[in-house]
Amino acid sequence: MIDLFSVLFLVAGALFFLAGTLGLIRFPDVYTRLHALTKADNVGLGLTIAGLALQAESFSVVGKLILIWGLVLLAGASVAFLIARGALQRGVLPWKR
Repeated sequence: MIDLFSVLFLVAGALFFLAGTLGLIRFPDVYTRLHALTKADNVGLGLTIAGLALQAESFSVVGKLILIWGLVLLAGASVAFLIARGALQRGVLPWKR
């Protein structure tokens, strides 16, 4: 039963990564692309970590996985902020219809 949940979490995580990649390709401007990529990748990584945590041998491994996820969340938010601020400073306007 744990293996089934693990596979479901891993597949769901992969689908979120795919959705983030499609958002990066399809959305019209840097701001919507950043939003799609950071949100989908953070959820995808969270689901992947959950699937891996179910297969972990000890609580220390689960703690390390959660620590990695937290660090990636902080890094992703920081980088997205810096990219958006740089785009604003260079005069890149948000897309409008």
